[in-house]
Amino acid sequence: MPHAPALLVLDMQNAAVAISHRPKETVTTIALLRERARGADVPVITVQHDGPGLEPGTEAWRIVPELAPGEGEKVVRKGTADAFLDSDLGPFLTALGVTEVVVTGFATEFCVDTTARQALSRGYDLVLVADGHTTSARPDVDGFVASDRAVLHHNAIYRHIGFPPRSIRVLPAADVDFTAPQVPDPA
Repeated sequence: MPHAPALLVLDMQNAAVAISHRPKETVTTIALLRERARGADVPVITVQHDGPGLEPGTEAWRIVPELAPGEGEKVVRKGTADAFLDSDLGPFLTALGVTEVVVTGFATEFCVDTTARQALSRGYDLVLVADGHTTSARPDVDGFVASDRAVLHHNAIYRHIGFPPRSIRVLPAADVDFTAPQVPDPA
């Protein structure tokens, strides 16, 4: 099957971005990557969470203006940390022939991690954009590690997790080129 990536932008909604770690930097990183994806004819899929504090139609629920979906771009609605669960994300990716998901968004330990692992379990290769996901801004208290450490921790996990025969890459946005991963020569 030929390599076919799609960019996922998870939960970059007003309420989430308002409480996020490095909001401006993360939004800018994702926006630039999204433009490159569009330029490479890579589908961009915006995932939008519905739930308490993120009621559909409210200002808190809306996607931040810098990342608002373009005309004709897919928006997936979800109600759990897993963007595949009870949504049309899986069937949509299948219909497009997608083989790799490039994951960005909010929140690192919840929706980003859960969706990335589900993508691997469903047979997709994965690119986790190292500087394109974030979590809530918080100090190192109440059992949670500080925000910057949480992002670094998840990047490290995905650099070392094995999921044969899936390809897993953790790349800064500047290094994401939407091409197939290089397979080492077995010789």
